[in-house]
Amino acid sequence: MNPDKRKQIFKILARAHGTPSTELNFRSNFELLVAVILSAQATDISVNKATEKLYRIANTPQTILNLGLTGLKQHIRTIGLY
Repeated sequence: MNPDKRKQIFKILARAHGTPSTELNFRSNFELLVAVILSAQATDISVNKATEKLYRIANTPQTILNLGLTGLKQHIRTIGLY
């Protein structure tokens, strides 16, 4: 798809949807990315409950990596993704 076609599509979507929003809670682009990935297999409500606690201690790629797999599982187990 060429750049002009993409711009046309975005203009159409902007007119149709104005300012899109989400029910996911986030404070940074990284937190939004994590929430969107998790919400692909769960409800926004369950993701918000899990990420509320997760983001308090790990809200960057490095801090999530520092949790390790076991630590991360503890935070997302309530949404059944591990």
